Amino acid sequence: MTIEAIQEELIDEFSMFEDWMQRYEYMIDLGKSLPLIDENLKTEDKLIKGCQSKVWLNSEMRDGKVIFTADSDAIITKGIIAVLIRVFSHQKPQAILDANTDFIDEIGLKEHLSPTRANGLVSMIKQMKMYALAYQTQLNN
Repeated sequence: MTIEAIQEELIDEFSMFEDWMQRYEYMIDLGKSLPLIDENLKTEDKLIKGCQSKVWLNSEMRDGKVIFTADSDAIITKGIIAVLIRVFSHQKPQAILDANTDFIDEIGLKEHLSPTRANGLVSMIKQMKMYALAYQTQLNN
């Protein structure tokens, strides 16, 4: 699936819920299905800077696609990174770099997060794009 198709799917899924408590519960459920980072990779260099809770993000390149794994010590944050991994994992680095993140506004995520969590969300996206940029640079050389 393309990034855009996955984003549309998420917009549809989130629109099924009438209020934000239901959406938070759904995000928590998504967090429970998160492809977890290997415990050995929970190191300082994998921590995302700018998050109020701890979020570890790892990436690797397989068959020309970026695979992300992550974990967090906070359930909502785990749900947020799970949404982002669903969108960006198993995609080509250039597709990740070119992707917009308007779907976050469309599902109303940013406006329903505390300012520190919203900053963390931006930091997560930035880190995922940095990994993609590193892989794309390798492919271009």
